[in-house]
Amino acid sequence: MTTARTALVFSIVAVALSAASYFHGRPAAPPSDKVTTEDERAGYLPGLGEIMTQQQMRHAKLALAGAAGNWDLAAYELEELGEGFDDIVTFHPIHKNIKQSLTELVPQFTKAPVESLEEAIKAKDMDKFNTAFDAVTAGCNACHQATEFGFNVVIRPANSPFPNQQFAP
Repeated sequence: MTTARTALVFSIVAVALSAASYFHGRPAAPPSDKVTTEDERAGYLPGLGEIMTQQQMRHAKLALAGAAGNWDLAAYELEELGEGFDDIVTFHPIHKNIKQSLTELVPQFTKAPVESLEEAIKAKDMDKFNTAFDAVTAGCNACHQATEFGFNVVIRPANSPFPNQQFAP
């Protein structure tokens, strides 16, 4: 019985020490009801790849929402896509060996198509939506070509990678 207690005590101490060494020097996560301050967020900068991955998700959700005629969701996803483009130019104006800054390229390839898509969504016009969505997609691919990332080809999604979201209104 004493051996079992000793083993239990050593196990508890080992777990406690492991946890302590893991969390040593790491800032505590803010409580969920606390709004993080600008200073607290200043230490985190998403990489361009992270932002682009979010853009890919928004692009797909936008296509699926539009195809389903869910204009409210399409408007929301387009707004999110626009915020992502803003993040790209704000946080990554220059990337690797790109010859022209992303602050110039992103608006050059996306501004007009995004505005056309916004108009199509407001009009709830499926034909205009499809044309404008394809123009946004072409803009993304043209920007990838201009930045020597042409191997990254964006397409309209063939099916939903989001089985846990309803796209129909």
